[in-house]
Amino acid sequence: MAEQTAGGEPRGDLTVRTIAMPADTNANGDIFGGWVLSQMDLAGGITGVERAQGRVVTIAVDAMTFIRPVRVGDVLSVYTQVERVGRTSMRIYVEAWVTRFLANIREKVTVATFTYVAIDDAGRPRPIPPVAT
Repeated sequence: MAEQTAGGEPRGDLTVRTIAMPADTNANGDIFGGWVLSQMDLAGGITGVERAQGRVVTIAVDAMTFIRPVRVGDVLSVYTQVERVGRTSMRIYVEAWVTRFLANIREKVTVATFTYVAIDDAGRPRPIPPVAT
């Protein structure tokens, strides 16, 4: 059976993939938004470290929109795309999608833009190297 997609196609590169577990639920049985946010921050951080070629810290999360709930058993896939790189900071667009448990349907569940700053070993901002060509 082929996978069905609701909401278009993911934007960016698949960066993190995990499964939603019962321990991550709220009183309604849905997965906590904070758990989804943390998975998105992990994915954005991975992309940030790769682009900055070193340590980064999260300084902002903008325009986070929850579209659909995540349920126990859903496979969460997080996609990332660098939108802008400044001297020491970068904005990374992050989308979270789920493949519904046993239904083989893929849906976008949330989007956000994260801002990361590259830091040195002392925790001070440092320049982000140019992209190697």
